[in-house]
Amino acid sequence: MKEFNPNYLDFEQPLLELENKIKQLHNDPEKTAKSEAAMEKLNKEYQNLTKKIFDNLSDWQISQLARHPLRPYSLDYIPNIFDSFNELHGDRMFGDDPAIVSGLAKIDNHNIVFIGHQKGRDAKDKVMRNFGMSKPEGYRKALRMMRLAEKFNLPVVTFIDTPGAYPGIDAESRNQSQAIAENLFVMSNLKTQIISIIIGEGGSGGALAIGVGDRICMLQNSIYSVISPEGCASILWKDSKKAEQAAEALCITSGKLLNHKLIDLIIPEPLGGAHRDLTAMSSSLKINLVNLLDEITEINIDDLILQRKKKIESYGEFEI
Repeated sequence: MKEFNPNYLDFEQPLLELENKIKQLHNDPEKTAKSEAAMEKLNKEYQNLTKKIFDNLSDWQISQLARHPLRPYSLDYIPNIFDSFNELHGDRMFGDDPAIVSGLAKIDNHNIVFIGHQKGRDAKDKVMRNFGMSKPEGYRKALRMMRLAEKFNLPVVTFIDTPGAYPGIDAESRNQSQAIAENLFVMSNLKTQIISIIIGEGGSGGALAIGVGDRICMLQNSIYSVISPEGCASILWKDSKKAEQAAEALCITSGKLLNHKLIDLIIPEPLGGAHRDLTAMSSSLKINLVNLLDEITEINIDDLILQRKKKIESYGEFEI
């Protein structure tokens, strides 16, 4: 019976056997020229198989990859991208929402305000972070940080990674929809630069609440959609098992969204996905983020806001 690892998606499972063979040879205390040659052959085979798998992913497989259990989250990127980070808590109205991490950060010669979703890694952390699904106090905390950024003329950088806003009774009783709507309104007119990057899932209003920006970017294997493929399948076909078909129809992957001019940039991931090389992914993300900050901080703020509004108004192209 073949080994099954829950940290590997179904289409990644063929790589697991090769990885185990490479580890066995690498850990062999009695290495010979023959074993070195065998390891070199396995490494080459592994690279070829990885390229073959990840160069031909379907939209549904990319959706699975965006939710990968080992995919880096905001708190994984922060120490690898920013030179310093001071976290700030609370919305000054109700409480602090751990599903959103925010604070003051420095990256190269740029001082910024950072806002990002955080899903949580282990079971305890997932529950504490509510699986990255923010409640109204999370969006109000983000709004407070945005107004702070505007006051001190600091660019805002947001990392989006959420299945959506939390739909529970407690969130609704504290005016979830109003919190999201207010963020959309304020971000549309915020007098400072905004860069939004989808690092995993960009789900519905939960993503949009911190996703109105001058530059909207996606990591290569992230998704951005009004609804999850499973939710769409349940509504259209009354069958969540048709999620694969829904993923294709929704056009939620970075390549399709760039073609539809709904995003501005795709940030490349290492071969096999962001989870396979955090250092390389962080480097790619940092380079692109610094370049974007250099670009938009040179634009007059009034011109930038005008461009932002035109961008929003251009969404939703259609043919008669």
